[in-house]
Amino acid sequence: MVMQDKIICLPKRVQPSQNHSSISNVSQAVASTTPLPPPKPSPTNPATVEMKGLKTDLDLQQYSFINQMCYERALHWYAKYFPYLVLIHTLVFMLCSNFWFKFPGSSSKIEHFISILGKCFDSPWTTRALSEVSGEDSEEKDNRKNNMSRSNTIQSGPEGSLVNAQSLKSIPEKFVVDKSTAGALDKKEGEQAKALFEKVKKFRLHVEEGDILYAMYVRQTVLKVIKFLIIIAYNSALVSKVQFTVDCNVDIQDMTGYKNFSCNHTMAHLFSKLSFCYLCFVSIYGLTCLYTLYWLFYRSLREYSFEYVRQETGIDDIPDVKNDFAFMLHMIDQYDPLYSKRFAVFLSEVSENKLKQLNLNNEWTPDKLRQKLQTNAHNRLELPLIMLSGLPDTVFEITELQSLKLEIIKNVMIPATIAQLDNLQELSLHQCSVKIHSAALSFLKENLKVLSVKFDDMRELPPWMYGLRNLEELYLVGSLSHDISKNVTLESLRDLKSLKILSIKSNVSKIPQAVVDVSSHLQKMCIHNDGTKLVMLNNLKKMTNLTELELVHCDLERIPHAVFSLLSLQELDLKENNLKSIEEIVSFQHLRKLTVLKLWHNSITYIPEHIKKLTSLERLAFSHNKIEVLPSHLFLCNKIRYLDLSYNDIRFIPPEIGVLQSLQYFSITCNKVESLPDELYFCKKLKTLKIGKNSLSVLSPKIGNLLFLSYLDVKGNHFEILPPELGDCRALKRAGLVVEDALFETLPSDVREQMKAE
Repeated sequence: MVMQDKIICLPKRVQPSQNHSSISNVSQAVASTTPLPPPKPSPTNPATVEMKGLKTDLDLQQYSFINQMCYERALHWYAKYFPYLVLIHTLVFMLCSNFWFKFPGSSSKIEHFISILGKCFDSPWTTRALSEVSGEDSEEKDNRKNNMSRSNTIQSGPEGSLVNAQSLKSIPEKFVVDKSTAGALDKKEGEQAKALFEKVKKFRLHVEEGDILYAMYVRQTVLKVIKFLIIIAYNSALVSKVQFTVDCNVDIQDMTGYKNFSCNHTMAHLFSKLSFCYLCFVSIYGLTCLYTLYWLFYRSLREYSFEYVRQETGIDDIPDVKNDFAFMLHMIDQYDPLYSKRFAVFLSEVSENKLKQLNLNNEWTPDKLRQKLQTNAHNRLELPLIMLSGLPDTVFEITELQSLKLEIIKNVMIPATIAQLDNLQELSLHQCSVKIHSAALSFLKENLKVLSVKFDDMRELPPWMYGLRNLEELYLVGSLSHDISKNVTLESLRDLKSLKILSIKSNVSKIPQAVVDVSSHLQKMCIHNDGTKLVMLNNLKKMTNLTELELVHCDLERIPHAVFSLLSLQELDLKENNLKSIEEIVSFQHLRKLTVLKLWHNSITYIPEHIKKLTSLERLAFSHNKIEVLPSHLFLCNKIRYLDLSYNDIRFIPPEIGVLQSLQYFSITCNKVESLPDELYFCKKLKTLKIGKNSLSVLSPKIGNLLFLSYLDVKGNHFEILPPELGDCRALKRAGLVVEDALFETLPSDVREQMKAE
């Protein structure tokens, strides 16, 4: 079109009345341009006929000059530039429509979304998840449909404006899935689906932060609407300016001899028709833009609800989304709502947990789990599982399991299949958040005997543990402040009618009321504090059946008087407190059943003589104190079998120690003892003797009298030689003799060989 002739002009005849000042020139021009009457053709000689027109005496260059001058000055600009305007407007429309596909901040999101969307649509896990939904009972489906119809009826009222913000709900397609195929998800496909869940999670977190896509789409749509209105306005007004004939008046008479010309715009007819067609096309496009603008502002496109998908699929935890994520889902709904439905599977934590469970079952087979079985401290066959993504279903195929230990496993779900573990008696939950199936709870109520819970947050305490009516031992480890210990959940411990042992390792400042509620049948209670001072111990008096009591690291300065009321008490452990004086120990004489007293790791400086009245004692621990002198009255407790005096400042052992004929364990490790009385070797039942890290220089040959001695620690003294009488201790082997190698070599060779023999 640029290379074609744009306009063709010819000189125009002017009437004499139009120019009186130059009549002679006009007359001359008229004379020179007035055509002569054509000669009549001769009928006898038609070949002699010659057609003649108006003579102008203009050459080709002058015509070209006239055409160019008239094109520039006489032709309307709209008629001249119409093709270029169409091209420019089209380029602007294309730029507005495609800019967000090229801008880095928006194109990356779109490309990533399309990539993830396609993978989610084609993922075998999507098919499996939806096939499980399709296998629901028809009654449940009917109920869901009724609920949907009721909710739609409510929303269709005058206040049902929420419909505008929801996703398209017309998804009539039902998935026809081969369940045998859907159930077959190999390990590789499971890992791919797991990675896809992570991608969706990260993509959602990133995209929901901003609304650049929505804002850009709105702006480019508004720009297109404004552009459309401008085009319609000026084109409608100027389309009439495209004329086939144009009058041209230019002052070029001195060059051509003419001033007025009549011109023909060669493209006028085509431009006129094209302009009307162009207006029609732009109008259609503009109406589409107006509808898009209406759609943008009428519906809340920055919020996307999966309500209908939740109702149809039964996956209730699919979250609603916002900002650019919601906008892209609204856009994909305009293409096919099925994409959003299949994409929603990867937004569900329930679906993700099912996938994790499937991958977990593939990874932890029954044979692999059996390799981890071990015997625990309670002599039960235990399976420890640490830092897994969940609880494998294959665990419940190990029917011989007696104890299950779970550590640092989030979102544990104990299914009904736990009932297959007929021998299960012990359950340990360390930093685990646990939910349980109702059938599984019924099984645990009947079978579970021991429960251990270690928690960082009170919310990790399983609420169902308070209903374990046959539970005998409960161990709680975690922060349990005084205020929290008074709340309602702990008070429900009273329902544990069979509870006999309760251990709380926490930071309580007084005995929780929940513990008092089970005091009537509680036999052993352990409170291990973190140094928090334990006060108000009067509630101990109510625990009349208590046989064992441990108050460890509770910052006690005196032995609590309430302890003296526990007539059934057999063992008392006051480790790691701040005891300095134990004069009130005399009150223990009323506790006729007390056999074990542990006052170790304190600041006790002396042992009062009243200890002689504790004639029932069999085990006594005073290690890690500041005792300097041992009273002879201590050895009047002639039933003592275990005596630990290690890590003190003792210098002398009274000869009265020989009275302890039942003594089997004696330790004075890390003291300042310089000699041992010969009476010590009268304790012929002694099996363990620890005298290391003292100032001893001679070991008496009478040690050969200890025929049952199996462990002897003499390391860290000043011995130069060991008595050969050690050979008489037939139970003593090299592994049970703790001594320097050089000192061991001082023994006769036959004694050494005897000890090394198995």
